[in-house]
Amino acid sequence: MEPVTLTTGRLLLRTVGPDDTEAVYRAAQDPDMQRWISQFPSPYLREHAEGFTGRMVPDGWVCDSMYTFGLFLPGGELAGMLAITMRALGVGEVGFWAVREHRGRGYVTEATLAAARWAFTALCVDRLEWRAEVGNAASRAVAERAGFTVEGTLRSGVNNKGVRRDCWVGSLLPSDLGLPSTAPYLPARG
Repeated sequence: MEPVTLTTGRLLLRTVGPDDTEAVYRAAQDPDMQRWISQFPSPYLREHAEGFTGRMVPDGWVCDSMYTFGLFLPGGELAGMLAITMRALGVGEVGFWAVREHRGRGYVTEATLAAARWAFTALCVDRLEWRAEVGNAASRAVAERAGFTVEGTLRSGVNNKGVRRDCWVGSLLPSDLGLPSTAPYLPARG
C-alpha cells in the first residue's frame, strides 16, 4: 500500500523517511522510551534510527504488514510515533510513543483514535489490540482514553530486551467508535 496521510484537529500523521531520522534519533535518547519500548535497543544509536526511517517504515507499508505514522505538529515538529502492525486477518496491534516534551497533551490519544478509524474503514480491521508491559501506566492511560477495554494481563506476554515480562492487553472494536465491523461479532453470553 502507498503511505497515507491522516489529519486531526492538531496533528498531521504521515509516514516518516530519511529526512526524519535526526528527530527520531533525538527522541529515542529518552531513557523512559528505551526502558518501556521492547523494540528499542539500548543504547539507541543513529544507525537504529536510519534503519527505522530508511527501511523498516517503508518496508512495512510496501508489505502491508506495518503502517507507521509520525505525529507532527503544524510547524513540522515530531511529537510522537504510532504504528499499526497486522497480527492476523482482521486484527491489528497499535503501538505508540510520545516525544518527552510533548507528553501529557493528548496528542497520542488523538492520533490513536484517527489511526483506529482509518484501520477500521480502510484496512478492514475488526479488532485493534494494544499491549504494554505491566507498569507502563502512561501507555495504559492513552489506551483507556482512546476507548480500549483492558482485557487482562498476559503472563510472560512480552520480551523486553531478552527478559520475559507480563503485559496488559486491551482491544478496541469498530463498534466502540460507532463504526460497522466487516465480519459479524457475536459476544459471549454469561
